Amino acid sequence: MYHSLDANLVGTIFAILTNESIISKFYATNEDVTLAIHHLRRDYMFGSLSLKDLPSDPWQLFESWFKQLQEAELPSWFELNAMTLSTSSEGNTTARIKGAQDTKGVSSRVVLLKHIDQGGFTFFTNYESEKGQQISLQPRVALHFFWPIFDRQVRVEGLAEKTSAEVSDAYFAARPRSSQLGAIASPQSQPIDDEAKLEQAVRDLEFQFEGKSIPRPKNWGGYRVVPNMFEFWQGKPSRLHDRFQYRKEESKDSWSVTRLAP
Repeated sequence: MYHSLDANLVGTIFAILTNESIISKFYATNEDVTLAIHHLRRDYMFGSLSLKDLPSDPWQLFESWFKQLQEAELPSWFELNAMTLSTSSEGNTTARIKGAQDTKGVSSRVVLLKHIDQGGFTFFTNYESEKGQQISLQPRVALHFFWPIFDRQVRVEGLAEKTSAEVSDAYFAARPRSSQLGAIASPQSQPIDDEAKLEQAVRDLEFQFEGKSIPRPKNWGGYRVVPNMFEFWQGKPSRLHDRFQYRKEESKDSWSVTRLAP
């Protein structure tokens, strides 16, 4: 079971945000603030974590949490396999890719997890996109899963590596035909004049591959993030959340676990 959104809480937040006296007082002392959002908060009541109940392997806990999501009656718009991927080229002295964008700094975006096993977390993308360029320079990446329906978060850090061509081919072949065409037509992360040219490129490809199978482009495929750190976060009342961090022990096929202050 999971807790449904409390209608009383929603009503209270709405009343606060539409109360002109409260808003006017807030803006009187916060002239640079454009949105009155400081009152948006709720207590987390779903559950707790304790060290004695944790498995020695973080994969077991991740799979348990993920299965709970799969078995819950979640709305169709909730993408439980959505994850934030953060990449950076910092810390690598390798020359930038010829013709690549400025890849300095840290970048984050939401991607969809497409495969999980104890080898890692797999997603697919254009290798010439911003994330692909940054991964090629600095393979250390971070993932973040946010599941507010259960008051949970999971952070993952690790190394990203390309999947085999066979894995990428198999996934590309399983995609809807329209998605295959879009992957070829879109120069992901590159500037474009307008959407009309992109739409025309798709139409041209439809004509080119009419009645034919569509091969995977060489600049498109999978990455597997091999984790060396997991952090599990369970929301609790009064912001006294449970946080446990697993780290892969060097030269060992085991994990150490530590409780962190919320």
